[in-house]
Amino acid sequence: MKIAFQMDPIGAVDINADSSFRLAEEAQARGHQLFFYGPDQLAYQEGRITARGHDMTVQRVAGDPAVLGPERDVDLADFDVIWLRQDPPFDMHYITSTHLLDRLKGQALVVNDPFWVRNYPEKLLVLDFPELTPPTTIARDLQTIKAFKEKHGDIILKPLYGNGGAGVFRLDANDRNLTSLHELFTGFSREPLIAQKFLPDVRNGDKRVILVDGQPVGAINRVPAEGETRSNMHVGGRPEKIGLTARDLEICAAIGPLLKERGQVFVGIDVIGDYLTEINVTSPTGIQELERFNGENIAEKIWLAIEAKL
Repeated sequence: MKIAFQMDPIGAVDINADSSFRLAEEAQARGHQLFFYGPDQLAYQEGRITARGHDMTVQRVAGDPAVLGPERDVDLADFDVIWLRQDPPFDMHYITSTHLLDRLKGQALVVNDPFWVRNYPEKLLVLDFPELTPPTTIARDLQTIKAFKEKHGDIILKPLYGNGGAGVFRLDANDRNLTSLHELFTGFSREPLIAQKFLPDVRNGDKRVILVDGQPVGAINRVPAEGETRSNMHVGGRPEKIGLTARDLEICAAIGPLLKERGQVFVGIDVIGDYLTEINVTSPTGIQELERFNGENIAEKIWLAIEAKL
């Protein structure tokens, strides 16, 4: 098959951690042809969805993860699979790319389905499952957020469309910074904020459960660094081996059918204690860590699910 990856610069990836690299590596091992382009090189040209990029061969060499061919323009309808893998922010640039890729429906398989990626932002899809999530409010209005904090005392406040742990703050019962943080956030962004009741279980880790075509295939635990609330690996969280609990499986059983129906082939959900906090569909990570801990080829499971759809 011909596979295109729409992603951030391939030369900057960590070959031992990046999930996009692992997906490309497995595709190459399966005999597929690879093409790389950045989201800035995606275009609509007189009825065609095109990209300017490079044929690619990946290699597990630190600092040199890919050999790229000469730059060329391609018609993405000529490809079998296009991976939507650039990192957020989930801004209008990102949203526009989903609109363009959505025009390939019936011509190429875009993973994850861009229509539902656009309509299922990480921190909004969980609202469909209030019985699984901690108390949550989404608002730009300061008084609404203050009332939520007064009710729950200890909260997490973060940008609605952020990622990787950036801009995540814990405000405990004694904190006096809510108004200042609200001024800071609203001063540079028109987006609402999301607040959730703080879950003390985060000290034991924030579990990333990976689902393939709606089915859980394993989990890793991300433990916050000393003195940190955030457990994201981007900000120093330590990955640990962990199994799936009965509650994890209950959560997956509740959300899995919807993810499968909506073409979300590779999804990473975040679970703290007994609560679902995020459903990551834009550019989830964790494949390589899970493969090392469990000794399973998770990338193969993802490709098998994709190949079954073609």
